[in-house]
Amino acid sequence: MVLDFLRRSGDATETPRPPERKASATGPVVAWQGSGRVVWSPRDTVSLTKTGFTGNPVGFRCVKLIAEAAAAVPLICQDGARRYEVHPVLSLLSRPNAAQGRADLLEALYGQILLSGNGYIEAVGDGALPFELHVLRSDRMDIVPGSDGWPVAYEYSVGGRKHRFDMRAEVPPICHIRSFHPQDDHYGLSPMQAAATAIDVHNSASRWSKALLDNAARPSGAIVYKSSDGGPGTLTADQYDRLLSEMEMHHQGARNAGRPMLLEGGLDWKPMGFSPSDMEFQQTKSDAAREIATAFGVPPMMLGIPGDLTYANYQEANRAFYRLTVLPLASRVAATIADWLSRFQDESIALAPDLDQIPALSVEREAQWARVGAATFLTDAEKRTLLGLPPLVEGGA
Repeated sequence: MVLDFLRRSGDATETPRPPERKASATGPVVAWQGSGRVVWSPRDTVSLTKTGFTGNPVGFRCVKLIAEAAAAVPLICQDGARRYEVHPVLSLLSRPNAAQGRADLLEALYGQILLSGNGYIEAVGDGALPFELHVLRSDRMDIVPGSDGWPVAYEYSVGGRKHRFDMRAEVPPICHIRSFHPQDDHYGLSPMQAAATAIDVHNSASRWSKALLDNAARPSGAIVYKSSDGGPGTLTADQYDRLLSEMEMHHQGARNAGRPMLLEGGLDWKPMGFSPSDMEFQQTKSDAAREIATAFGVPPMMLGIPGDLTYANYQEANRAFYRLTVLPLASRVAATIADWLSRFQDESIALAPDLDQIPALSVEREAQWARVGAATFLTDAEKRTLLGLPPLVEGGA
């Protein structure tokens, strides 16, 4: 800084420096090896959750937006013959346990899948349809593979204690829902892991902005001291200390932003602009936010990220969000849960999103109903199949 230069050049009474001491011969090698290397945050589930969810607004909003939307999607229960308005599986999902309702349970499940790539549901019961369902934290669960590679048990660890779920029973007590991972046979890959680099960049840009706001990253200007004859002057040590104290107390930090500066004794203020590299920080932050949203499948327009012209309007972006992100996730999870719960009873049922009750898809569904209904070359059975309805029951509608 300019003040440091003034102090070094003008302090004639500065005490002499102590003689230089010998340093380790490996010091320069260590310093050279470490300089310029990128420092990334850890990639384990706990660290990613802290940096990408609780510590990053874009990651937090992406997870909440997807989890809440998917949990609110209405589900239909049907088999090969009919659609059920009332069914034990629907009753179980509507009140899975004493502490949670349907939306709470599914939101927690979707959140775990988005954060870690894995979702675990525990069934509490006596062999028939479970009495309760509980979502278990994925960061506490470990898979125990058998000799054939398939899991023989799941171990859930809390506070140094472990509970083992035996998966060799006829009906497994744990339903494991995992995302696709090309390099892992047992655990899924989460969007948070794919977005980890962009999250680090976004967090670093936020810290840089905060440091700049606190006036600690770089000075916004320089104070130049001129002597009485108009030429460059030199501050004494006391003058320098006083000036430095005044700057730190009255002109640094967000609370002092815009406060006028009173200069005296030949002091002059020279504003300093930002370099092009400094100005690119905001664009870098926006690009990182867009990459995070892309990894989760959320249109940047829905997060208020500027510069995205992929969709003509918010309604179109919301429709694409449901079609490309929410419905594939909700359909896969619902199908897995239905297959798992069917093993507790003799009948096989299917769970699927009810597309006709999703407001974002109302325009598409109305057009599809009109198009299918006007197709005179289709039979009623074919029309019901195209609309996702079960076949007609004899004597019924």
